[in-house]
Amino acid sequence: MKTLKDLFEHQLKDLYSAEKQLIDALPKVVSNAGDSKLKKAFEVHLEETKAQKKRLQDICEELDISPTGETCKAMKGLISETESFIEEVKDAEVMDAGLVAGAQRIEHYEISGYGTAVRYAKELGYNNIASKLQESLDEEYDANHNLNKLAESRLNRKAVN
Repeated sequence: MKTLKDLFEHQLKDLYSAEKQLIDALPKVVSNAGDSKLKKAFEVHLEETKAQKKRLQDICEELDISPTGETCKAMKGLISETESFIEEVKDAEVMDAGLVAGAQRIEHYEISGYGTAVRYAKELGYNNIASKLQESLDEEYDANHNLNKLAESRLNRKAVN
C-alpha cells in the first residue's frame, strides 16, 4: 500500500470480509439467544448486515475493485470468542448477557472500521461513498445502542443470580 486510496480499498475489503463472516455467524447467535427481544434484535441486525454487505459490494463496483481477497482476522477472532462462549455457558440468563457482550465487541469493531472508512472516503473526495458508509456506521451505532438498552434494562440483572 502506497497511498490513502490503497489503504481505503484495503479497509473496504476488510469490512466486506467482516460483514460476510458475521452473516454466517449470526444465525447461531440468534438460535442461542433465549430472550425474545434479544433474539429479535439479532434477527434485525442480521438483515442490516446483509444490506451493509450489499452496500460494500456496490461501493466496490463503483470504485472498480473486487470486494474479496481479504480476510478480516479481527472479526474471525471476535466470532471465535463468541462461539467458545456459547459452548461454555450452561445458564440461559448468563447466555443472553454474554451474547450481548460479544455482540457489542463486534459492534465496536465495526463502528471503528466504518468510522475510518467514512473519513478516508471524505479525504479522497468520494462524498457519495462516504454517505453510503455513514449509513452503515449509523446502523452499527443503533445496533450497539439497542443491545446496551436490553442489557441495562433487564438482561444483566437476570444473570446476577
